[in-house]
Amino acid sequence: MEISNYLKIKNKIPLNVKLLAVSKGINFTEIKKLYSQGQNDFGESKTKEAMQKQLIIKDLRNINWHFIGKIQSNKIRKIVQNFEYIHSVDSYEKLLKISNVAAEENKTPLIMLQVKFSFDPNKGGFDSKLLLEKWCDMNKFKNLKIKGLMTINPRGLSSKENIKLFKKCRKLADELQLPDCSMGMSGDWEEAVEAGSTWLRLGSIIFGNRTN
Repeated sequence: MEISNYLKIKNKIPLNVKLLAVSKGINFTEIKKLYSQGQNDFGESKTKEAMQKQLIIKDLRNINWHFIGKIQSNKIRKIVQNFEYIHSVDSYEKLLKISNVAAEENKTPLIMLQVKFSFDPNKGGFDSKLLLEKWCDMNKFKNLKIKGLMTINPRGLSSKENIKLFKKCRKLADELQLPDCSMGMSGDWEEAVEAGSTWLRLGSIIFGNRTN
């Protein structure tokens, strides 16, 4: 683990920007080490793996678990049961199902809507125009709180191109009066901060290479 990288980034980012440590594929002992440095927010993308870690380190208080992976409809109940934040809601239908399941489970997950701002066949997400069309209906859904937008830029972009796409996300969030933008990962977090990110999803820059 690169604790020095973690501390440097924590000292560099503005106070309104939160760091989400992406711990998928990382052993629970590494999570405990980072927790001891004051890190409370951890991101996972596989429900089974996450639930195993949550059980092992359940004695650690104040940990917030974020689901950041692709959402499968048959896994929504487990996601709602085990995660405070869901960063990757990429369709109206999934948001509706999350709302219904959350009502049954007496939960109120915090939601980031995933949006695509450029063509990338490997990424999901709302088209921004469709999101605006559906917004009034989605904003009425019960048992969840839409906190912001999430986006993942295609790989291989220049710094200028990254900033341009991130600024589109920030602009749309502002139009919808949403406070948060979950954007920026290990390779482009500085551009994301410049463009107005409030959540950085950082994995390899902190933990190094994963086991899977």
